[in-house]
Amino acid sequence: MKTLQKILTYAGVGGLLVAGGCSQSFLDVPPQGQQTPTDFFSSNADAATSLVNAVYAKMVDWNFHSFSWNGITSIASDDADKGSSPGDTGTDKDQLDNFTFTPSSISFNEVWGGHYEAIARANQALDNLPALSINDTLKNRLIGEASFLRAYFYFNLVRAFGGVPLITKVADPTSQSDIQNGRVRATAAQVYAQIETDLNTAIANLPEKSQYNAADLGRASKGAAKTLLAKVSMYQKKWDVVLRLTDEVIASGQYSLLPNYGELWRESSENGVESIFEIQGRGVTPNKGVQGYFESQGARGENGWGWGFNTPSEDLFKAYETGDTRRTGTIIERGTTLWDGRVVSPNAENPRYNYKAYVSFTRETNNGNTWETGKNVRVLRYAELLLMNAEAANELGQSAKALTALNRVRARARGGATGVLPDLTTTVQTNLRQAIWRERRVELAFEHDRYFDLVRQGRAAEVYRALGKNFVAGKHELFPIPQPQIQLSGGQLTQNPGY
Repeated sequence: MKTLQKILTYAGVGGLLVAGGCSQSFLDVPPQGQQTPTDFFSSNADAATSLVNAVYAKMVDWNFHSFSWNGITSIASDDADKGSSPGDTGTDKDQLDNFTFTPSSISFNEVWGGHYEAIARANQALDNLPALSINDTLKNRLIGEASFLRAYFYFNLVRAFGGVPLITKVADPTSQSDIQNGRVRATAAQVYAQIETDLNTAIANLPEKSQYNAADLGRASKGAAKTLLAKVSMYQKKWDVVLRLTDEVIASGQYSLLPNYGELWRESSENGVESIFEIQGRGVTPNKGVQGYFESQGARGENGWGWGFNTPSEDLFKAYETGDTRRTGTIIERGTTLWDGRVVSPNAENPRYNYKAYVSFTRETNNGNTWETGKNVRVLRYAELLLMNAEAANELGQSAKALTALNRVRARARGGATGVLPDLTTTVQTNLRQAIWRERRVELAFEHDRYFDLVRQGRAAEVYRALGKNFVAGKHELFPIPQPQIQLSGGQLTQNPGY
């Protein structure tokens, strides 16, 4: 069952246009830059909920988690090639594939703009919610949700660009200090500190996943906030925090591994036992799915269904061990028959496609719209939490504990006890670290982490150079600040080194 289906009419940056949670009513759009008066919402819990619903809704837009996001998180990694036809650059996806991009490459400005539009909506909610006269339990939950979402948006930005403007309230267009704050970069440390503050607020205010009713399943939960804080802490090498938080989520009993890896990305598994947080799509009328996510990655050519971008690389294909079921759950090959009976032509233009982006138009909910399908995008899931637990335990010298978590993931990957993918046994910290990193790659391929993983692990230059990529150490660990944003700031936004 698709959830959060009532929320998907979205807000502008300065104004606000949202769908009521139960009444389906619409709110008027206030003047550009003007805060929504708190008394407008003070007696209407549905309208207050809509403030937060609008934040979720931004995540399905084209400039948030679609073509450009795939470009900088996946095509730029060693897991994927540009794909499509040789002459179809996708505007700049060829540049991302080969590390020849510049600050003017369009993908960076799209991702930047989409995330700051989402942050603006979160700020609208967080500025207005505390003063509202609504049920305290609902109010606190909504504050927790908006705080979680803002933290997620800033986490994406700081991983991609380093320090960025830190905007945590609705800007007053008559205030020079507010205007100036949007024109200068905070440090990465300051951004991470704000992310942690928001996530601790979320943890204190959110219910567990099991405490949501069916209509609200898919909203941010306490487990999602703890998992994201653990991931944020992993990037800062706060291993004791990572271990504590992941242990707490494991002990909560809220999540488990879905037995069949290949079923994880089907509609039947959305918001299921392994799901910690997903971006919600819907495939019924009216559509409001992630714009272009399915179509831009679909097989290209004879009997195809898409543009053919973001294709699995040969290097990724070879990374799977014998007996690892995750390869067939991740990669569509030419000439194969998919789970719903669709036959992929042996003449398809590219040798491989992303199975995790596939939607069945015969076995899953849809109204024939290939641009906005019902595909949920998985952001956090239990297998990754187990791998974070393993990595933290190993870094803290607890190899036996690390192996327990790691081998739980591998047991599912071999298809149960009778598979041929063996448990790992090494207790040498350096060897186990490499094994955990390899496991992250094959478990989480095409889930938007590989490029960032290579950077945080300190081995991006080594990996990319071995593949003949134009990666420059000291430069390409961060993407460039978009040139249009520097121009809008009057030159006050400083550029990252090397650009």
